[in-house]
Amino acid sequence: MEFEQKIIDLARQIKLVIFDVDGVLTDGGLYFTDDGREIKKFNVKDGLGISILVKKGIEVAVITGRNSVIVAERMKSLGVNHVYQGRMNKLETYENLKMALQITDEQVAFIGDDIIDLPIMKHCGLSVAVADAHDEVIKQAGLVLSKRGGDGAARQLCDLIMYSQGITHDFSDSKQ
Repeated sequence: MEFEQKIIDLARQIKLVIFDVDGVLTDGGLYFTDDGREIKKFNVKDGLGISILVKKGIEVAVITGRNSVIVAERMKSLGVNHVYQGRMNKLETYENLKMALQITDEQVAFIGDDIIDLPIMKHCGLSVAVADAHDEVIKQAGLVLSKRGGDGAARQLCDLIMYSQGITHDFSDSKQ
């Protein structure tokens, strides 16, 4: 995917990338086993992009409205330390995280897919929507990716951040 110069300029300032989970890092489906356990499918390419950002010093966070042990384990495996689950008021969590990291709106990229994500998208420096996001999210987004949630959209954002900041792909110790 080729990006406009203004998007590259915005991405160059990013110090924190925040991901929604369901519909962004997953396809948004809810899958349950016969015994009621929830399972999720994550994209390995998304994971590698996230782990490279973490390794290169870009802060990464997830803010999701649902609670899931699977999400906590996946983020731990990628080195993501800022994991906020069960947050229906995502904006409050966003503001607290910005304050804790001492960064500004302009230094934050957020990627979402549904209306619960709109409050953060209206504040952050780079608001991003997956290709299959809700129409209102697509209208609000500064960037709409060509990939769907759970199908490489997160990696597109990671690659944009890496490209704009001159971060090279170093695969030593990167987890997927």
